[in-house]
Amino acid sequence: MKIIIAGAGEVGFHLAKLLSFESHDITLIDEIKECLTHADTRLDIRVMKGNATSISILKDANVAKTDLVIAVTSNETVNITICVLAKRLGAKRTIARINNSEFIDNKDEINFSEFGIDELISTEELASNEIKMLLNQAAFNHMHEFDQGELSMLGIILSKTAPFVGMSVKEAAATFPEIHFMPIAIQCKNSDDTEIPRGDTVFKKGDLAYFITLREGVNELYKLTGKSKKIVHNVMIVGGSSIGKRTAKELCDKRLNIKIIEINKSRAFELADELPNVLVVLGDGRDLELLQEENIEEMDVFIGATGSPETNIMTCLVAKSKNVGKTIALAENVDYSKISHSIGIDTIINKKLLAANSIFKHVRKGDVLEIATLNNLNAEILEFQVRENSKITHKIIRELNFPRQATIGGVIRDNKGYIALGAFQIQAGDKVVVCCLTEDVTKIEKFFD
Repeated sequence: MKIIIAGAGEVGFHLAKLLSFESHDITLIDEIKECLTHADTRLDIRVMKGNATSISILKDANVAKTDLVIAVTSNETVNITICVLAKRLGAKRTIARINNSEFIDNKDEINFSEFGIDELISTEELASNEIKMLLNQAAFNHMHEFDQGELSMLGIILSKTAPFVGMSVKEAAATFPEIHFMPIAIQCKNSDDTEIPRGDTVFKKGDLAYFITLREGVNELYKLTGKSKKIVHNVMIVGGSSIGKRTAKELCDKRLNIKIIEINKSRAFELADELPNVLVVLGDGRDLELLQEENIEEMDVFIGATGSPETNIMTCLVAKSKNVGKTIALAENVDYSKISHSIGIDTIINKKLLAANSIFKHVRKGDVLEIATLNNLNAEILEFQVRENSKITHKIIRELNFPRQATIGGVIRDNKGYIALGAFQIQAGDKVVVCCLTEDVTKIEKFFD
């Protein structure tokens, strides 16, 4: 596939890196020479210095024969302009990254495809949705729902109270046959390596383990992991950023008690006017005395949503020291996303990685419906739509010769989720959730071609 990526920032570089691994023909355009040099020396791609809103630059990039143009600069107006021009010049498909979620909220009223934009990706909306899902199951570190919860992915750090700690996967399945779950990935304590569990894999205290479970299996998994379901009432958000504001608004709709601490006076008054059901406090979220005055110890969830990832991480660590049950930090540095497990923060959300993964599904081979984000693992969770005569339908699962570093977590058939064991036969029309190490994705895609 021939792809043009406009914008060599973290999102553009991450996309170019992922796509170059799969032998796509990538052209990366940016005005900043240093960003292009960084990409050119590390990736097997073509780089072009220039403004991607320039018609001559797009023509030089051979946009007329391009399958996909992805505009991910930091300026949403520029991204929209690039997509409109690229489509007029012959690009088959365009995707624009935006920050203003109003475009998403009103996409049914405004048909953006008429202007030449096939897909809009809102980093604000993606991050807010991620936070909402995490609050739905606050005891878990990570959560993602497939098909409105017919299958759910849940990630949790295993405590010594989990009854299956010390057991192998096979032993746990035999001991708890009534539990509807499938372990799909494990990151051992104090390790960066990701393991796709097999029957002889042993669950250990401190492991960050990911499971696929059915709708009715979520409560069962609470018991199995030694956790209790936590009802969220009180949420503190440090930082009235666009994501902080959107999250507060949507959580208020669920009748939660929301408190925002904002350091900028004019922004604080603006938030107070726009969010009448939110208590807005003017102050510095890094001020421990202020946090104590605002009863941080009574919070069920603490969210660091300022423009500074260091502030978000630091304030979350303070909240954790005050026994706040759930801490979530926004951090755009990709490296920060890998350390949440080790430093004690429950979840670090990288909106740029969310955007990159959301875009990435549009260039996957096979019919990829969704990609779930695991910021801290070298693994991908993909939901495939099974085609007629796909290789995956030819045999039962245990006879498929599926790669060892991959596992089928579950199947959705006729809008109902199933945990797919060895004797399960996948059929055309099924939706299949697969977890695999990044280097094995191309092998998995061949089963769904």
